[in-house]
Amino acid sequence: MTDTRRRVKVYTLNEDRQWDDRGTGHVSSGYVERLKGMSLLVRAESDGSLLLESKINPNTAYQKQQDTLIVWSEAENYDLALSFQEKAGCDEIWEKICQVQGKDPSVDITQDLVDESEEERFDDMSSPGLELPSCELSRLEEIAELVASSLPSPLRREKLALALENEGYIKKLLELFHVCEDLENIEGLHHLYEIIKGIFLLNRTALFEVMFSEECIMDVIGCLEYDPALSQPRKHREFLTKTAKFKEVIPISDPELKQKIHQTYRVQYIQDMVLPTPSVFEENMLSTLHSFIFFNKVEIVGMLQEDEKFLTDLFAQLTDEATDEEKRQELVNFLKEFCAFSQTLQPQNRDAFFKTLSNMGILPALEVILGMDDTQVRSAATDIFSYLVEYNPSMVREFVMQEAQQNDDDILLINLIIEHMICDTDPELGGAVQLMGLLRTLVDPENMLATANKTEKTEFLGFFYKHCMHVLTAPLLANTTEDKPSKDDFQTAQLLALVLELLTFCVEHHTYHIKNYIINKDILRRVLVLMASKHAFLALCALRFKRKIIGLKDEFYNRYIMKSFLFEPVVKAFLNNGSRYNLMNSAIIEMFEFIRVEDIKSLTAHVIENYWKALEDVDYVQTFKGLKLRFEQQRERQDNPKLDSMRSILRNHRYRRDARTLEDEEEMWFNADEDDIEDGEAVVSPSDKAKNDDDIMDPISKFMERKKLKESEEKEVLLKTNLSGRQSPSFKLSLSSGTKTNLTSQSSATNLPGSPGSPGSPGSPGSPGSVPKNTSQTAAITTKGGLVGLVDYPDDDEEDEEDEDKEDTLPLSKKAKFES
Repeated sequence: MTDTRRRVKVYTLNEDRQWDDRGTGHVSSGYVERLKGMSLLVRAESDGSLLLESKINPNTAYQKQQDTLIVWSEAENYDLALSFQEKAGCDEIWEKICQVQGKDPSVDITQDLVDESEEERFDDMSSPGLELPSCELSRLEEIAELVASSLPSPLRREKLALALENEGYIKKLLELFHVCEDLENIEGLHHLYEIIKGIFLLNRTALFEVMFSEECIMDVIGCLEYDPALSQPRKHREFLTKTAKFKEVIPISDPELKQKIHQTYRVQYIQDMVLPTPSVFEENMLSTLHSFIFFNKVEIVGMLQEDEKFLTDLFAQLTDEATDEEKRQELVNFLKEFCAFSQTLQPQNRDAFFKTLSNMGILPALEVILGMDDTQVRSAATDIFSYLVEYNPSMVREFVMQEAQQNDDDILLINLIIEHMICDTDPELGGAVQLMGLLRTLVDPENMLATANKTEKTEFLGFFYKHCMHVLTAPLLANTTEDKPSKDDFQTAQLLALVLELLTFCVEHHTYHIKNYIINKDILRRVLVLMASKHAFLALCALRFKRKIIGLKDEFYNRYIMKSFLFEPVVKAFLNNGSRYNLMNSAIIEMFEFIRVEDIKSLTAHVIENYWKALEDVDYVQTFKGLKLRFEQQRERQDNPKLDSMRSILRNHRYRRDARTLEDEEEMWFNADEDDIEDGEAVVSPSDKAKNDDDIMDPISKFMERKKLKESEEKEVLLKTNLSGRQSPSFKLSLSSGTKTNLTSQSSATNLPGSPGSPGSPGSPGSPGSVPKNTSQTAAITTKGGLVGLVDYPDDDEEDEEDEDKEDTLPLSKKAKFES
């Protein structure tokens, strides 16, 4: 197996300063005779061809970036990079390079100015920074080359940044930009683009503060309009000055705050729209730009949060009925953006932010907004509500429980949310999906608090089921009054699927609250009406809901299911599905298989007693025959309790023990002194012991006789039956008086369990593992726990005969083997 640690992509830098992918292969290092030295070799993983053969030169500067990149220059204009799949592989090759160059592998660059000549080192020590060419039109090309050549070396970048800061060079460059634009000097404008882009990649906060100042930022954006790769310059400045408009929904009195908002918007625009998308090698070079925007947003949120007059006016106008719709929409959009900015805050600052909004009355304001007719305003309010729920669901729960004491159910905030989910006009129900997620968060016990005095889970769930659950289930109950859904269009089906998803979540997490609601309101019967929907996804949602209930193995639920005959819609859907092998077929079979495997006795008996005739011919899986076997075993145990107890005894003695072991045990018994027998311990005489053995073995003998008789009858039926191919019977399922189920078979032929004609059955002709008719070997595999896989072999018959002859003389521990 190929070592993925050495798997790499080879990149080369093209003339446009973009990285080209040269292929994927596996890298190794070794001595190459032709190059007279240790070299890096990359062979393509597709055909083994040589993608790269590069000698590790002692004086070449290799850089390790982001733990999985190694970058270096082969010639003046030929840069190479290896991008590793795994960090371990990158570290191994980096150690080889450092070993050749005599460097410590802990460094991220093998060559820097410290290793330059004595003369250059002296120059570095004597001069505080790099000497820049004079800022003139004729020297723009020289300046652009100097900036580009300084970027690969961290120390040269540092010196260039200091020179730009100390000499006020950026403002001089921007003056040249105006000259070039006036003269329409396109070549000079292209050089300025490269210079300004390079300054961005220097990643210095001090330079950004100059570039993003009020007087410079628009000229910087102007320089970045003249990308040499584009035939026509962009018009970013025109967009920012004419198209983009700053709206003060509430007048901002602080000029510093206003300037900070303008600056942040423009810098964000530069990052998102103006600068080209950085390559994987340039991403780290723009980290300071990301930080600049981040801290600006933090500062804006802090300044607004401290301005109490501003926030008071904001919420007053939001809830004022006299505010016109356009103004209210602007206010809500501002509040939404305000909350979005808060996501950049540290946790403790975010706590203070949301606490301030809560004190200002954001939840009552949202309640007013959500009650309005304007769809856009409601959508923005929903986004704000989602920020609050995701941040602190307990705060929202506490508010809705308090308002329930004062208001009617119809105007509760949580009911407004449910109503908006139900009434979503979007054909794809995008808003409803978002709201359902918020409701799920609110009713999730995992994020509920428990204190010494009260439990939030108990209080809130009690409130929710009393005041809100009827609103959530209203569309479900309204649509399932008949035997099939009254409305079955796609949008209604999607909505009901969302409701069922939330109800299924409640079944899993809410225990007795949802149990009482389902049983008292007969919710499961209503849900199973949706099994008749033409939309498969909705029918499967209904089935999933029932499967979740059965999975709890709760006898309260089981009695409710049996009393109301709630397997009937499932069996109907299974039969209507016919021979189609689809998700519906598999899901229904899986549910019955769960009942069989988990041995849920009450449901097993209910299914077999009421629906066996409809399911007995399903032989492409053994699930239903296994259920029948479970049912028969239950009956046998009920009819003969002594046999049931014997099974547990026999389970421990189903393997024959070595005769020497028996002799040793008998020897120990006979050698035991009478004194060893404790007081009160019964001493059984051999005749009484034999009598006890007869009493125990009597029901086993009767059981074996019944089994042999039954097997001989089945063999006769199998020989007479001549069926071939999988049957697809259709059944009519009818209930009379709601208590008894009549099942009528309309199949032209009946497949018996294990019939030769049933595909996949062990005895079908030509199937793998089939046994010829004249073979006396019979394998009986039982599903009783602990007996799976027991097999009787032909020679066991002879041993059984011998056992019968010796039955009177054998000790109790040697029992007759039998198959059940």
